[in-house]
Amino acid sequence: MRTGDRDRTRAEEPRSPTITKLQQVSSGRSFALHLLIVLVLLATAQTYDGSIHGLGHWIVLSAYAAASILLAFVSLRTWPETTGETGPVDPSRGWLSWGWLSWGSTLLNASVAIYVLIEHMFLGAADTEEAAAAASRLPAFLILLQTALTMRVWHTFVFAALVTAGWGGAILFVYLSPESHHLGPHVTLDEEVPGLLTFMVASLVVLDGMRRLTWAVATTFRLERERLMLTRFVPAAVAEDLARSGRPGEVQERHACLFALDIRGFSTLTRTRPPQQVFEILMEMRALTHRAVTERGGIIDKYIGDGVLAQFLVGPPQTQARAALTCAEAVQLRLTALNQRLEKKGLPSLRVVIALHAGDVLVGVFDDGHRAEFTVLGPAMNTLARIEARAKAVDLQIAISEDFRDLLAGSGASGLNWIPAAVEDAGSPGPRLYAVAP
Repeated sequence: MRTGDRDRTRAEEPRSPTITKLQQVSSGRSFALHLLIVLVLLATAQTYDGSIHGLGHWIVLSAYAAASILLAFVSLRTWPETTGETGPVDPSRGWLSWGWLSWGSTLLNASVAIYVLIEHMFLGAADTEEAAAAASRLPAFLILLQTALTMRVWHTFVFAALVTAGWGGAILFVYLSPESHHLGPHVTLDEEVPGLLTFMVASLVVLDGMRRLTWAVATTFRLERERLMLTRFVPAAVAEDLARSGRPGEVQERHACLFALDIRGFSTLTRTRPPQQVFEILMEMRALTHRAVTERGGIIDKYIGDGVLAQFLVGPPQTQARAALTCAEAVQLRLTALNQRLEKKGLPSLRVVIALHAGDVLVGVFDDGHRAEFTVLGPAMNTLARIEARAKAVDLQIAISEDFRDLLAGSGASGLNWIPAAVEDAGSPGPRLYAVAP
């Protein structure tokens, strides 16, 4: 994936259905946090001495509590309309209700935080200025965290920006008019400016953490969803390996060892035997091959008539090659036992050719909108077909390519004999083959 595509993908992660669902759940329950903030404000206003609170202070807190309850009530009423028990949000209806509700909550929180900060600056405290200052800043920090818990980055940014603008504007107003004595008792800019800077730093830390968290959550759920999707097509071990190597839901380039099997003389068999017997023989051979492939970590790509195509994708290339080779040897060994059973039933014995090749391929779920399948594509697949055709021409049981043999070099495999390449077309040499000695 190109860097630009990856960056755009990361930017889109927080808008995934998973994040949207979590945002809805948190928004639907945020009224409890609103009420908790009101209780904290009331408790701090009652417990520290020296604060000068007028009637407006209690009116604002009461209005904040009433608005929080109203938003909670509307949220609960809107919830069944915007989301089902497990379904996604209806974009034609959900954004208007949930979007405005969440933004209304954010603006309400910013307003009460700014009010408490400015009220302290202009009214001050009579005696215990440190306790009063801490209590006035508590709502801003507490609501900042509460907004962050909704996993809405933009809402948190807007809240932090509004509080910073309101708090900073009040400080600037006092600084530009020192003769008016707007600051309340025991309130100084030497205390307010560090408090504002602390809030700004905390906001940056929270926003960065939210961005990382939302991206991580969205990515985790997406990878898990794509891994589960892959398990419909491939074994769990292969799906896990694809998930670790990148985006499992996308077609990706990776190394693979390719396995192709074809039954020799199958066309003659279909002409000389009843269809039911041919079917039983073919199913026996497919089952035998399937067991040998999957036992060694490979996957069956597809069955093509009397042929079988499989890949070994897990592990380093040398491990893939050893697994593919031992699989081919196991198929030949089990074929001997199958032929013995067929002979007892008066059925003809089977002969197969197995071609092995290694190379880079495009692997993944190819979905055209009508049918999806897990498969591989690339020049290596064309080379595999040529190796299989050459193996039939020179009557080999197991034929491997030179690339495949190079992977086995030094891995402990032995018994490989070189088969000189023949000329397929005039002036066009075929692929060099190696055979496994019996």
